[in-house]
Amino acid sequence: MTLVRISRRDALLGGFAALATASGITPPALAAAPTLTFDELYGSVGVLGLTFSDKVKQQAGQTVTMRGFMAPPLKAEAAFFVLTEIPMALCPFCSSDADWPDNILVVYLGEKQTFVQPNAVIEVRGVLEYGSWTDPETGFVSLLRLRDASFGEV
Repeated sequence: MTLVRISRRDALLGGFAALATASGITPPALAAAPTLTFDELYGSVGVLGLTFSDKVKQQAGQTVTMRGFMAPPLKAEAAFFVLTEIPMALCPFCSSDADWPDNILVVYLGEKQTFVQPNAVIEVRGVLEYGSWTDPETGFVSLLRLRDASFGEV
């Protein structure tokens, strides 16, 4: 006979998942967040520049997941970073939202963390926000953000 060790947390989560499945209810903590890709962030380029896609507008205020790369941070430990579509050697922050690239977004974490290598694929989960916003602490300008986010290597 082989013994399998299961943590209390895993046992509880498994029990909740089984109960939810049997009852037909999916608790928010167990529900999968919708996925958003870099190709889905913007619609057409108009006279005023980039326009947000309908998907971004519909999912604003909701928790979503995205995959990408962590741009090299300004500090070894911080509460935010830039998620990029491709690995980057330099931080892509711009001086204004008029220069905002269409393949990045800012990720604000719940607390300061140490970051991963810029060539590692990560998955980020957070609440989607869109529209021009200037971070009062850093002065950085963004068009797209994930707030209260967490991430992990894929």
